[in-house]
Amino acid sequence: MKSKLFLYVSLGVDLSIAISKFIAAAFTGSSSMVSEGIHSVIDAISQLMLIWGVKTSRRVADADRPFGYGKELYFWSFIVSLVIFILGGCISFYEGWVRFSKPQFEGSPTWNYVVLAIAFAFNLVSMVTALKAFNVQRGRITFWNALVRTKDPSTIIVLLGDFGDLIGLFIAFLGVFLGRLLHNPYYDGIASMLIGVVLIVISAFLVRESKSLLMGEPTGKRILRKVIAMVQADEAVVKVKKHFSTYMSPEDVLLQLNTVFKQGLTTKQITDAIERITKNIQTEFPRMKQVFIEPVAN
Repeated sequence: MKSKLFLYVSLGVDLSIAISKFIAAAFTGSSSMVSEGIHSVIDAISQLMLIWGVKTSRRVADADRPFGYGKELYFWSFIVSLVIFILGGCISFYEGWVRFSKPQFEGSPTWNYVVLAIAFAFNLVSMVTALKAFNVQRGRITFWNALVRTKDPSTIIVLLGDFGDLIGLFIAFLGVFLGRLLHNPYYDGIASMLIGVVLIVISAFLVRESKSLLMGEPTGKRILRKVIAMVQADEAVVKVKKHFSTYMSPEDVLLQLNTVFKQGLTTKQITDAIERITKNIQTEFPRMKQVFIEPVAN
């Protein structure tokens, strides 16, 4: 599995920003700053969960998990997506709703502006780090197609989380600025609710993608066609009758091929052919770490 340095960068950024946001909220009483602080805490918790998921997914297969622990990453990614929705989105929305019952200004907004500017700069650094990792993974695929096709949810969770942070920071700035400019504290509550909506929208997308990966997604059709062509080109093979594949982790694909072999081959010849084909597949497609070729009747 590729380097996950961006997870640690994001974790450090989120912890630092969360502390500064809550300090600013304590001095100004800003509802949107409380929401942003909660947002950063949830982001930090998310990074810890993802780091744990990456770590546990790298465990070697054993008797309890003969196919490996790769899906640990997909499980924790799904949990993170739900956490962002339940804790981040709903709490931020609720905080804004409560502000409507207690509209007030406290202290100077300068604290808010300073912290928001610092947070924006740090989040931008984190997002650029995640974007670089994402661009390496997606290659020449368009950005949107890469988002919906990716098999590594940790990257898009951090990337979209940072993107949501930047949008949230801008909304929080508008809430504080317009509230002071127009002497209307309700803008602060509206900003908090909008931040919650942003989190909920992003989380809904992440839940959908993480759930799909957790339940099992096959490898791409183009790759499967190449694999089948390679197998059927072998001198011992008539055709591939059926094929099944699923991602166990971003770098681990399980592949089963129900294969029709030529008549008259001995058991040893078939065994040798299976070993040869398996080696060829894994050489050409390193992600296919678990290949099962089953001889079947025509």
